[in-house]
Amino acid sequence: MSNLFELALVCREADVEIVSDALMEIDALAVSVEDADADTDAEHALFGEPGMPAPKAGWERSVVKALFPSEPEATEAATLILAQDWAADVHVQAIQAVPEQDWVRLTQSQFAPVEITPEFWIVPSWHEAPPQAQRVMRLDPGLAFGTGTHPTTRMCLRWIANHAQRWPRVLDYGCGSGILAIGAALHGAHDIDAVDIDPAAITSSRDNATANGVTLNPGLPELANGEYPLVIANILATPLKLLAPLLCAHVAPGGDLILAGILSRQADELKAAYAPWLALEVSDEEDGWILMTARRNA
Repeated sequence: MSNLFELALVCREADVEIVSDALMEIDALAVSVEDADADTDAEHALFGEPGMPAPKAGWERSVVKALFPSEPEATEAATLILAQDWAADVHVQAIQAVPEQDWVRLTQSQFAPVEITPEFWIVPSWHEAPPQAQRVMRLDPGLAFGTGTHPTTRMCLRWIANHAQRWPRVLDYGCGSGILAIGAALHGAHDIDAVDIDPAAITSSRDNATANGVTLNPGLPELANGEYPLVIANILATPLKLLAPLLCAHVAPGGDLILAGILSRQADELKAAYAPWLALEVSDEEDGWILMTARRNA
């Protein structure tokens, strides 16, 4: 038997916030919002940045889902919502049990091997590496960002793989899980500083490096010093703009700067922010995200 029941309400974008707030006031255990037209031709992607206001509260046709400990509580919540004056355009889509799951197995099933190039793959520890993989990074989902499934991570790793050389020094600024730093190490880089403001990321990077048999220098941002032939930062557009003078100062003459975490529509903003130091260009694009690169004159 399930211990949880899900109430799904269909509403307009204009009602998403008030419906979500009302559900939380009724003591929902969790509330989420989904596109009511997901997996159809009418599906519409919404892109936003963590820590910044959402571009929209929801979709034109949204499904607000809430979890409750029992079916009577879910039913009572639906009754209370529909009784409100503002709920004329809110409709119950379903009240259903959430089946018990082996959550560990379910989570693992969502992380299959990820192809970066035909020869370079990221493979969770519970999977066998594909036979065509000549270079494999072992990485499991954890607390720190970066498992290779996001387009920004894949684009960075693809650039590293396609430009592989024995970089004498590398800076991974905002290292998360250490995935980009490890990718550089697996492609011949040495003396790699992997820095982040989150202590969990530093621990994760160190552990993941050990699991892959490579050496990193994980630490807080103060660890970064001097110039590097390769500087990588996969963060988000807003902090990347603020960090422009710092990151550019770390790029050695003849060195490369690789930036990701940028939406296609933000390209001009980043070019303008970095123009006093380096000329950025779009080098790759995937699912609405772009990779921007620049080379410092020797």
